[in-house]
Amino acid sequence: MRIAIIIGSHRKDSQSGKIGRFLQGQIESLGNHDCWTCDLGKDPLPLWDEDIGSDAPHWAAVPALNERLGHSDAFIIIAPEWHGMVPATLKNFFLVCGGGGTVAHKPALVVGVSVGPGGSYPINELRTSSYKNNRICYLPEHLIVRNCSVVMNKDDETNDKDEHSYISERSLYCMRQLLAYSEALAQVRASGTTDLTPYPNGM
Repeated sequence: MRIAIIIGSHRKDSQSGKIGRFLQGQIESLGNHDCWTCDLGKDPLPLWDEDIGSDAPHWAAVPALNERLGHSDAFIIIAPEWHGMVPATLKNFFLVCGGGGTVAHKPALVVGVSVGPGGSYPINELRTSSYKNNRICYLPEHLIVRNCSVVMNKDDETNDKDEHSYISERSLYCMRQLLAYSEALAQVRASGTTDLTPYPNGM
């Protein structure tokens, strides 16, 4: 399976990026899976404008990104909670990418991130407003990484033992589900019933 990890933080060196690397390690531990990362803090996309789809220089990198998304079987969407919201760069990602069926009818796990006890608002926001036209399929399961600075660290000495143990087990549970949904939805796409030609946009 080819899994794309989307890091939705504006920061170049973010806790979300750290979590993405940890989850990638878990995915790779479950089999011969190919993971790649789109870190919107390190490689930000231009804000949507009316030149999108043209040969305007600032949109030059987007076709290649959409091609990689199109070749992916599943997605991990990592959304830090900023002021109770999804960061603007991640909302912009869904405006700019995913057209033409590149993410349609493919499973995605949403991961909320909070430095404290929060992290639930991004889950609700993405489930409510980010799937309509691109038809991405969010798993019923999601993950919230709370107190993110003391879990999923490469140096185990910096992890809170109990919190890290819990979230590691919970995230591995999610990774297994994501892979299972990847196999199942590949059959749905192969059925021919998901053709976007007659209805390219959701209702």
